[in-house]
Amino acid sequence: MEKQMTSTGSFVIVVGFDGSENSRNALRWGIDEAKQRSGEIRLITAWSKPPLAWYPALLETAAGEVVTEDSPRQAAETLQAAALKAAEDEGVSATGEIVHNDSAASALLDAAQGADLVVVGSRGHGGFPGLHLGSVATQIVNHAPCPVLVVRPKAS
Repeated sequence: MEKQMTSTGSFVIVVGFDGSENSRNALRWGIDEAKQRSGEIRLITAWSKPPLAWYPALLETAAGEVVTEDSPRQAAETLQAAALKAAEDEGVSATGEIVHNDSAASALLDAAQGADLVVVGSRGHGGFPGLHLGSVATQIVNHAPCPVLVVRPKAS
């Protein structure tokens, strides 16, 4: 099976990242794969809180300082910055996109156009305990235009 090259000329791996342990495992797998294939990572972090559903909560620290809670977008930016740094620390070229989209699956499927591989965790933050495959992973497996790897947690 011959590898398809994208317009950048390298093997492009889209990784869905929401900060969950499963998405961290997917990121680690994506970084390792990119290293083996001299590829690059396209990191997608979607957030979906409608603007009126969130307002800054004031929190008092133990030292008595008042701080505000991060907005959903700020939280996504913080998560993605740490993930991009992890890739960079491993010597892997990585770009990131933060998408405001009510459907993380749609955001990932859009990003998968022209990619060589999509890597997702088996489940993210949402869903019901005990499910083996979350709704986002199921949609990606069924609709991605390229191969998909679903990273499951290691058995304990």
